[in-house]
Amino acid sequence: MAGIRISIDEKIKKQEEAVFKAKEKYESEAKKLDKLVTKRRELESKELVKAFEKSKRSLQEVLDFMNEDPEEDE
Repeated sequence: MAGIRISIDEKIKKQEEAVFKAKEKYESEAKKLDKLVTKRRELESKELVKAFEKSKRSLQEVLDFMNEDPEEDE
């Protein structure tokens, strides 16, 4: 019986280690994803500012357009 107990305890320890490593990997990959999404948002923001600067529209006109509910037109 003691041999079975040790075997199960060893399996539990190995599985805990595997879960810990998987969690570290997940957190690392999630951090990379967050950085990439942030970078994309920064690029989109820059693109939006450039388009606004080239536009002849006022800030209020642009904001009104962006806040429009497209379902209201239907």
